[in-house]
Amino acid sequence: MLADEFGREVSGVRVSLTDRCNFDCVYCHNEGLGDTRGPMAPQDHEMSADDVVRFLEVAAEFGVDSVKFTGGEPMLRQDLEEIIRRTPDSMEASMTTNGTFLPGRAEALVDAGLSRVNVSQDALDPEQFAAVTKSGAYDRVLEGVEAALDAGLAPVKLNMVVFEKTAGYVPEMVDHVAENDGLRLQLIEYMPELVGKPEWAIDIDRVHDWLGERADRVEHREMHDRRRYWIRDEDAPEDGDVDEATGGMVEIVDPVENPTFCANCHRVRVTHDGYLKGCLNRNDDLRSMGEMTTDEIRETFRETVANRVPFYGEYMVRNGDGEWEMNEKYLDAPEDESTADTDAGSEPQPAYDGGVEDGYSSTD
Repeated sequence: MLADEFGREVSGVRVSLTDRCNFDCVYCHNEGLGDTRGPMAPQDHEMSADDVVRFLEVAAEFGVDSVKFTGGEPMLRQDLEEIIRRTPDSMEASMTTNGTFLPGRAEALVDAGLSRVNVSQDALDPEQFAAVTKSGAYDRVLEGVEAALDAGLAPVKLNMVVFEKTAGYVPEMVDHVAENDGLRLQLIEYMPELVGKPEWAIDIDRVHDWLGERADRVEHREMHDRRRYWIRDEDAPEDGDVDEATGGMVEIVDPVENPTFCANCHRVRVTHDGYLKGCLNRNDDLRSMGEMTTDEIRETFRETVANRVPFYGEYMVRNGDGEWEMNEKYLDAPEDESTADTDAGSEPQPAYDGGVEDGYSSTD
């Protein structure tokens, strides 16, 4: 596997297949690039299936063993099944989706090779759900979760972004996964670095503390130094350890101001228009793969991995007052490392400008 100068091997890639989405979630950052709401028709700037597969074949050469397909909404791609089918056999293929297109397609996706799925679900009440997603597709999302379970994709992870508008829904969502077989809950910390509106952020440690008191068992996950909270179903026997049969698992993804999280990042991202991206929080590290010949992909992938920098703890560092600020070491980086050719679409953004109102996507 390729590793950066901080010793972080790249074992996984996240590939955005489109910046289109049929939702307009208020917290969305679209892999840090910009708003996803717009025309639903296929766009010329999106990578073709051949483009995506060529990249994955190169990544597999370097020992990358997992790929997560994202968007926008990846299921707006009618060739998604083809892409998954052509993914190298050595890679586990997973997907993050809003779930609305899973009914009718979940079985075909599994037949193509999909192993896991994350479904975004921020509330259990249709009106609350609509307020966050700007969508009336609540019932369709529930149908999508059931379709995924019926197709054999258990456990299905429900992604819930935790911020001012959704924090009050957490207890109900926790009970929901504890009471329903095959579900897990992933609580994702709201990231004002990418979305702006810092007033929406909450103290994620309070959620950790509440779950610690509520949980019957707590595990520590080495990846990103995360904790897993196992919640027993109220109707389950109280003797013995809680597990998938007697409860549900809740995990918190908390990257904001978390050097440990960044120190354990093992992913490279690919934007829908063919840019390699070493860090979600940065857009000054975009590297275009151009026409995506195999040699170009191979070299650009090597360079992207070599230039990866942990966002917190290196790119952003504490000053003498304990506040986060840009590391001066990276302020005057050479142009070929700090910017990217913008001919292919997205104009690079500063790593932190506090006011980019764009889209969101889960980290796992």
